[in-house]
Amino acid sequence: MTGADLAILALDVAGYVLILTLVALGLAIIFGLLRVISMAHGEFLMLGAYLVLVVEGAGGSFWLGLALAGPAVALVGLLVEAVVIRRVYRRLLDTILATWGVSLVIRQAVTLVFGPASHSIDLPVDAAVAFPGFEYPVYRLFIMALSLALVGATAWLFFATRFGLAARAVIADRDMAACLGYDTRAFDRATFAYGSALAGVAGAAMAPLISVDPQMGVGFLVPAFLSVLVGGLGSIAGPLAGAGTLGAIDGLVARALSPVWAQVAVLAIAVVLIRLFPKGLLGRRGRSP
Repeated sequence: MTGADLAILALDVAGYVLILTLVALGLAIIFGLLRVISMAHGEFLMLGAYLVLVVEGAGGSFWLGLALAGPAVALVGLLVEAVVIRRVYRRLLDTILATWGVSLVIRQAVTLVFGPASHSIDLPVDAAVAFPGFEYPVYRLFIMALSLALVGATAWLFFATRFGLAARAVIADRDMAACLGYDTRAFDRATFAYGSALAGVAGAAMAPLISVDPQMGVGFLVPAFLSVLVGGLGSIAGPLAGAGTLGAIDGLVARALSPVWAQVAVLAIAVVLIRLFPKGLLGRRGRSP
């Protein structure tokens, strides 16, 4: 393998890690504040991709679809929270069943409207950046930059603003935060909507690179969950550490052997790491459910 091949592999792995971090971060935020395991998170990602498809079908641009994906999926998240999630708070197993039901409803609704076939979306930028010895697509670099920007914005929101301070207070002790006058229901709604929006943006950004179909969310849901478990809760760096570890393993094994062996390796390493670090690589003790 030449130096150029190694550089391309490193960039491919970095891109996958960053988009996986974006999806895992939404899961971690939702679970960290609400103690809700959202099995519908992959479907929120899928909705972001289909929104781009709808916008382009209506004559709009890809960039408009990408800009609308976050707010639109956040609204869907608000609806799901109001109709379903708010009824199963503090019941961890029930949240799994409830959100699994939501995922089935969303998936079947999309299948009825758009059909089971896959769709493709053209690259919005068909250009490459020249590096010494190789070229790399501009759009993949854009996805990396977008993911980094959103991860940074999320860190700023939760660690450098009054909203973040209040949200962390709710995470630490919900009852005490309520006694201090914080509207915990408002934080519940905002958190679920924000986590869902991150998945929607990730789906819209990845739409030109993968097939858009009703099953696409499953391919991101499992590695995102594993990334959260491996990285641990309690910090923005947790999902990043988990996604970095598993994403690197996936990319290297897929290149050396095959994508099938990559999935086996990721699962095996995740099981070992979770066994050795039950709270995750960077996990911290949070409030009790």
